[in-house]
Amino acid sequence: MADTSSARVTGDSGETFSTLRNLWPYMWPSERPDLKMRVVWASFFLVLAKLLTVGVPYFYKWATDALDGSSGAGTGAGTGAGDTAAAVAATPGWLPLFLAGAITLVIAYNVARVISVGLNQLRDALFARVGQHAVRRLAYRTFVHMHRLSLRFHLERRTGGLSRIIERGTKGIEAIVRFTILNTIPTILEFALVAVIFGFAYGLSYVAVIAVTIWLYGWFTIKASDWRIEIRRDMNDSDTDANTKAIDSLLNFETVKYFGNETMEAERFDRSMARYEIAATRIWTSLGWLNFGQGVIFGVGMAIVMVMSALAVRDGTQSLGDFVFVNAMLMQLSIPLNFIGFVYREIRQGLTDIEEMFALLGINAEVVDRPGAKPLVVSDGAIRFENVRFGYDPAREILKGVSFEVPPGKSVAIVGPSGAGKSTISRLLFRFYDVKGGRITIDGQDISEVTQESVRAAIGIVPQDTVLFNDTIAYNIRYGRIDASEEEVMRAAELAQIAGFIEQLPGGFSAMVGERGLKLSGGEKQRVAIARTILKAPPILVLDEATSALDTHTEQEIQSALDLVSKNRTTLTIAHRLSTIINSDEILVLKAGEIVERGSHRELLAMGGLYAEMWAMQREATEAEEALRRARESDEMGVLERRRTPPV
Repeated sequence: MADTSSARVTGDSGETFSTLRNLWPYMWPSERPDLKMRVVWASFFLVLAKLLTVGVPYFYKWATDALDGSSGAGTGAGTGAGDTAAAVAATPGWLPLFLAGAITLVIAYNVARVISVGLNQLRDALFARVGQHAVRRLAYRTFVHMHRLSLRFHLERRTGGLSRIIERGTKGIEAIVRFTILNTIPTILEFALVAVIFGFAYGLSYVAVIAVTIWLYGWFTIKASDWRIEIRRDMNDSDTDANTKAIDSLLNFETVKYFGNETMEAERFDRSMARYEIAATRIWTSLGWLNFGQGVIFGVGMAIVMVMSALAVRDGTQSLGDFVFVNAMLMQLSIPLNFIGFVYREIRQGLTDIEEMFALLGINAEVVDRPGAKPLVVSDGAIRFENVRFGYDPAREILKGVSFEVPPGKSVAIVGPSGAGKSTISRLLFRFYDVKGGRITIDGQDISEVTQESVRAAIGIVPQDTVLFNDTIAYNIRYGRIDASEEEVMRAAELAQIAGFIEQLPGGFSAMVGERGLKLSGGEKQRVAIARTILKAPPILVLDEATSALDTHTEQEIQSALDLVSKNRTTLTIAHRLSTIINSDEILVLKAGEIVERGSHRELLAMGGLYAEMWAMQREATEAEEALRRARESDEMGVLERRRTPPV
């Protein structure tokens, strides 16, 4: 399939046809011959149905002439209806045959209508898979592209609005594919057939009136639809905004409750919905005016043609069947004519709905593999930062020439004040961003020259904030290696010291963890993250402030599991609590994007610099926390003792 991600797709007036050309690969799935044949057969049955549809009014005309007693007069040839009726009445022996012929024509008229409906339904059934395949391909393409985009994009995204854009876009592409292929071309074919029939049978004056009517109808439809597109965009923007606020509020349910801001959240949502209400009301009101205008234009044109036919019947140049035929043909023409207006509206609205999705597909990934990039080959797992410079914003540099090395199987910790650039180092190692200067190597290979997938496969991480999928505990552990067996999952849980807790749950490993893992405590989520990393078994491990959000007691329990998972692995620890990294082979002290101290725990304390200050402050905080805990336990023991002692 051609790459339409960079093609311009817009609902703007004047660019509809160029946009449809850009979307052609979705309408004609060249990589699926079976679906192409479905399009061919659907088109065949569609044309057959249109030919039959145009022929149906003839049965109506012939039946009317038969019942009226005409013998084919009309279209300017033959006797008047009254003379023929008198002739039939004078020969009563012909009456049974005459009635049988009329009934046959009536039956043929209805049979033709039924067959036409059947062919249209067969067409829709054949094309259904083509439309749904287009939806699936576009949804898949968008999903994959969203995961290719940089971390910067996802840190700035609005999840609720993004999901709404994708939802509208997938529905829009189905409407465009279906209406463009199944309705636009055959409707034009029907117009042409009707023009030919009227031109040969009734003269160019009829064709001229019908042509002017269709032109006015189309002109009015296009102008009114173009006007409605801006209203549609306002409605989409309001819908996106309302959905964003709803999703954000629900994802942050606890925070809303903590601060008692339910009313404020409801009012914010209602304000967005009020804007949506206004836009949606304008959409439906404008649709009413559009339909009314279309009805007036076609009604005037139809009245003119019917008056012309009525005058011809009065003059004897047409039969009553001709009058009925003209009426039936125009009524039949009103269906595709009204439908072509509907198709144009739907295509324009569909383009408006998908233009935001294609705008997303047009966003270039910030980090891409170089042409011909090869997978990373990990032998020892040595990490090296060489004069690395980086900033999220060009005007503000975060890392200023950082250089260090983590030897194979060794542990290096990075500490420092908030905002020093510690977490940025882990993001660069995972290649969520490319460095602005210097380079990062693993076993001597520049990670910017190998595939991203292979770099991330070689590194495991236990993050500070472990966000779990709203699925089972087993699923979240197995996420480290999706082909792991149940025994391997259970073993990883045991090594992470969480197997006992899981077995006590009502569902065991099948227990659901809730949205973002909120059914589990912080320590339990961290153990799941550790189990997941154990299952991945990477040669390189990153511990990104893995215990900073935990209390001292839980931290001590988690630390033993972390020591186990990091054993014999090249480990980079980004720490907030210094007590967790005192046994590291080397500690780097980062300040304002530069390494200002380095050495072992003892060496750094002996320097009496920034690390020693941080250590002293944390010791005081830990001692205060421990004293508070002992006091609380003492108070609780005192209350229990008083309860056990009977009053005197």
